[in-house]
Amino acid sequence: MTCAECIAYIESAAFGDAAARLYGADAVPAQRERWTGAVREFVRLYGDHPDIALFSTPGRTEIGGNHTDHNNGCVLAAAVNLDTIAVAAPNERGVVTLKSEGFPVDSLSLDLLRPFPKENHSSAALIRGVAARMDELGMNIGGFDAYTTTNVLKGSGLSSSAAFEVLIATIYDHFYNDGTLEPLAAAQIAQYAENVFFGKPCGLMDQTACAYGGFVAIDFADTAHPVAEKVDFDFSKAGYALVITDTHGDHANLTPEYASIREEMQSVAAQFGKSVLRECTREEVLANAGKLRGEVGDRAVLRALHFFDDNDRVSAQKAALGRGDMDAFLTLVNRSGDSSWELLQNCFVAGSREQGVTLGLAVGRTVLGGSGACRVHGGGFAGTIQAFVPLEKVSAYCDAMDALFGKDSAKVLSIRGEGTIRLA
Repeated sequence: MTCAECIAYIESAAFGDAAARLYGADAVPAQRERWTGAVREFVRLYGDHPDIALFSTPGRTEIGGNHTDHNNGCVLAAAVNLDTIAVAAPNERGVVTLKSEGFPVDSLSLDLLRPFPKENHSSAALIRGVAARMDELGMNIGGFDAYTTTNVLKGSGLSSSAAFEVLIATIYDHFYNDGTLEPLAAAQIAQYAENVFFGKPCGLMDQTACAYGGFVAIDFADTAHPVAEKVDFDFSKAGYALVITDTHGDHANLTPEYASIREEMQSVAAQFGKSVLRECTREEVLANAGKLRGEVGDRAVLRALHFFDDNDRVSAQKAALGRGDMDAFLTLVNRSGDSSWELLQNCFVAGSREQGVTLGLAVGRTVLGGSGACRVHGGGFAGTIQAFVPLEKVSAYCDAMDALFGKDSAKVLSIRGEGTIRLA
C-alpha cells in the first residue's frame, strides 16, 4: 500500500474492527491517530512506497507459574492490549534500516550474520540475530525499512523486548516467506536472537505469549521442543479488569536475588542427581526435607515446594479457564500469589525496609475485600503487581495504588486475543 492507501485503510471500518479486537472499542479513535502518525513518520523518514505494510505484536503478562520455567516447568501467560507496532516496506538493498521512536536509527547489512560484541544489548543485535537464525533454518531474509513505536511499559514485566523481537521475525516472515512462520517457531527464533546476539539468557515464555496471543499454556519439560497450547477463554466477558501496578521499586543490584531462585531450586534437584526440579517429585523433597535443609538450606527447600505447587496450579488454571470457571481461576491466582510471598519469597529483598510489592498487595487485598485476585508479577522483589479486579472496584483499586506509588502507577489493561499479526 502507498501512504494514501494506508491512511484510507486506517480510516476504514475494517481497521476499526481490527483495532476494536486488539485494543478495545473505546480505544479505536486513539489508535487511528496513533497508526496514522506512524505511517506519516515512515514516509517522512523513507519517502512514499508502494508496498507499505502494518504490523503489531503485543506485550504479555504472566498469569501462572511464577519462576517455574527455568526449572523446565509449566507456565500460563497472556497477551495484553499494549503493543509494539511497525510501518515497514521491503527493500532490495539487503539492509535493514529501522527507526524506533525515541531511539537512534539502526542500519545494518544482512551480509554479516554473526554476533558483534559492540551490539550487545541493542536493538541492532536483535534485528541481526533474528535474521541469522531464520537464515540458519533455511528461511528467506531480506532488507526492509521500518518505523516502530511502542506503548508496552518498559520495566513492568510486560516484555517490551520480546514484543520487538517477535515483531522483527514477523516482518521478515511476511516480506520474504509469505507469512508461513508458526507462532512457536517465531518465538524460538526471537529467543535465539536475545540469547546469542543480544546477550541475555532469557527463557521462552515471553516470546511465546507475544507470538500466540490470548491465554497460552506452555510446558517446558522438553526445552528443545516445548508444548504451547492456546486456552479458549474470552476475558472481555468475565466482568473483571486486568490491572498492572508499577511499584517503582529500585531494581539496581537485584540480579543476585533473581539468580538465587534458580540456583536454589537446582541445588535441591542436584541432591537427587537431577539438573532441574521438573525431574524430581514433591514427595521426594518432603521425605528428605530434614536432610535437605542441612545440605542446601531452608529457603531452597521452600522454593522447591513452591515450584511443585505452582507447576500443578498452571494445569488447574488452564482447566478452569477452559470450562469458564472464573471463580476457580481467581482462587488459583491468589494461591499462586500466596505461594510466591510465603515460599518463593520474591515479594521483597530480605533485610530491606523497602517492601513496595508486599505493601501494595496488602492494601490491594483490603480494597478487593475478598473479591478478585492479586499477586506479585514476574520476577518480583521490586517490580509489579498483577490484579484481576471486579469492574465496579477498578476505580477504587487504582486510586489506592496511585496513592501508594504515584499518579498513573496502576494501568488498566485487557487480554488481547490475537498474537503477532500483519494488519494490512
